[in-house]
Amino acid sequence: MLDVLFDGQRAVGVRVQMEDGSRHDVQAKVVVDASGQSGLLQSKFKLRVWDPLLNKGAIWTYWKGAYRDTGRDEGATLVLQTANGQGWFWYIPLHDDVISVGVVAPFDYLFKGRGSHEQTYIEEVDRCPAVKQRVAPGQRVTGYFATKDYSYRATQVAGDGWVLVGDAFGFLDPLYSSGVLLALRSGEMAADAIADGLRSSDLSAGRLGSWGPALNQGIDRMRRLVCEYYRGFSFGRFVRTYPHLKGTVTDLLIGDLFTDRVDSVWGPMESLYAEGNEPPTRWDSGTPPEIADNKLNELYLPDGPRP
Repeated sequence: MLDVLFDGQRAVGVRVQMEDGSRHDVQAKVVVDASGQSGLLQSKFKLRVWDPLLNKGAIWTYWKGAYRDTGRDEGATLVLQTANGQGWFWYIPLHDDVISVGVVAPFDYLFKGRGSHEQTYIEEVDRCPAVKQRVAPGQRVTGYFATKDYSYRATQVAGDGWVLVGDAFGFLDPLYSSGVLLALRSGEMAADAIADGLRSSDLSAGRLGSWGPALNQGIDRMRRLVCEYYRGFSFGRFVRTYPHLKGTVTDLLIGDLFTDRVDSVWGPMESLYAEGNEPPTRWDSGTPPEIADNKLNELYLPDGPRP
């Protein structure tokens, strides 16, 4: 897809380029923007808001033959913190004996004043003995991927005749592997709104975007857990103090984000704050202009094989 076609403020179709290079205009009653982090309509209408707290970046690669747990934990994703506390690794078993291993840290720490992506990755592996031990028997089978400035949302989920879904609307953080869940959930909610709009012949921004507040509320719940982790909150202490809420925290972590029932954890969580601590600021509370103006979502893809 090259562009979205508009009649005034209303989206009416898309312009596409075929494999032979020819271009065609395709009319549509509703345009669903699923263009990922490139955010075609988000960029067009300048809707992107950078998260003021989650200023992270990531470098990752893929290993074959690295250590895998066995039994019920064979496919489990691990989160392993580096010894200096600056970052953490994901360790995700995939198919064909391949494992995705990536490091996440503040992007200033990960990318400024450091060497190549390869050098930085190796340095961070050295700072995480558990990861170093696990990848030791394996062989790296790809180059090094990198991304930064990936935590953002749009100020609206829809306009007249168009909707945003998945990363075209926003992305949170990879800590709890919520990306696919939130992308699928946004698609489901958008589909219901589109179906209602088609039945009622109302394809306005209000009708197509009626699900926006509910989606944002669900993302906010996961974001709260992510921010608490990065601020050093002890979930172990929380569960020991409030054992009856262990199941509720688990429900949140596995994606039960769209029910008010889970909000019962926030008050007890705040009761364990150190004196003077406050809940994390909202995602739309504002990133200082001098920082926001220099942000640019970037993805580096290496040459060679990709899983």
